[in-house]
Amino acid sequence: MSGRMSGAVLHGATPCGTAGAARGGPAGKDAPKRATGEKTERRAATSAQGRGRVLVARLDDAGDVLLAGPAVRAVRTQAREVVFLAGPNGRAAAELLPGVDRVVEWRAPWIDHTPPPVSKAQVADLVGRVHGVDEAVILTSFHQSALPLALLLRLAGVRRITAISNDYPGSLLDVRHVVDESVDVPEAERMLAVARAAGFELPPGDDGKLAVQRPLPDIGEITGQLLNVGADADKGAYVVVHPGTSAPARTWPADGHRQAVRELAEDGHRVVVTGTERDLTAYVAGDDAADLGGVTTFAELAAVIEGASVLVAGNTGPAHLAAAVGTPVVSLFAPVVPAARWAPYGVPAVLLGDQQAPCRDSRARICPVPGHPCLSQVTSEQVVKAVRELTQ
Repeated sequence: MSGRMSGAVLHGATPCGTAGAARGGPAGKDAPKRATGEKTERRAATSAQGRGRVLVARLDDAGDVLLAGPAVRAVRTQAREVVFLAGPNGRAAAELLPGVDRVVEWRAPWIDHTPPPVSKAQVADLVGRVHGVDEAVILTSFHQSALPLALLLRLAGVRRITAISNDYPGSLLDVRHVVDESVDVPEAERMLAVARAAGFELPPGDDGKLAVQRPLPDIGEITGQLLNVGADADKGAYVVVHPGTSAPARTWPADGHRQAVRELAEDGHRVVVTGTERDLTAYVAGDDAADLGGVTTFAELAAVIEGASVLVAGNTGPAHLAAAVGTPVVSLFAPVVPAARWAPYGVPAVLLGDQQAPCRDSRARICPVPGHPCLSQVTSEQVVKAVRELTQ
């Protein structure tokens, strides 16, 4: 990955290679194994038999849940029922994942951005709701621990638990997958590796990309009213601009989005602005774009993005939703987390933003550097150029 990513194209059709590589995509079962230092330890007294009801857990945000999709499909090959344990911010995404039979929502005090206090009642609630689960696959990012959830699942009677843990897990894990956290591996591949360590493989013919359940909702009425584009319109009828993110440190300025919308319209594109912050989407859309702020459900948003030629967005859930429906992405990517892990996976993308900015790898939610230089220096002209690159 080059240092200043002002137009680097990420072609998602090839496997991600060495640590820090910007080029990402699905790695099949027979793909060359990167030097990640992975190893798997299994407790001798446990068995992989009895895979009836399997819980897959990913407790943070929508994009993280979408990236767990390949791992879920691997688990689905042997599980009688797949229960997905999600946080409040990830539930809607979990409900869109192929292979999920049931979603349990629970707010984890050690992961949620506004964590609730730990209480006996809250713990008892989770233990009761996952009672009857036979096996669990806990999916985490490099900065999260699987052990608190493993403890609660043991209390619920789960017999076999698999997770990444570089800390000694004692009897909390039956399959302990250890990785070299200094190596940047795409999140989708990292989570699929955990499922494989548990003994689950993708079914034959599965390309390992992100995916959503079909059919998606009919959005003909929404797009027809705003753009005169019906449900049967060809893919690429418009460009979607999604200005919001879950953290201010990952957000390109609203004025930049507004100017980009204006210039995209001048360049001949019909533009749709999406998001939940209605004041923001109205401002960005102005008189030049259709404003869908606050109008769509998560599934409807997937359908809107699927109909687009390109999505313009930061490192946020809709960027991964675009990857799941096969839409290229202009990614306004703040380097507070590594792009090699969280860039749009498996689709063509152009990464904009200074990946060597001082905030790099800080995991900051509020920018720690005056002026927000990693993204504020990106111009609307660069965005329009990137859209052209992905649509030609």
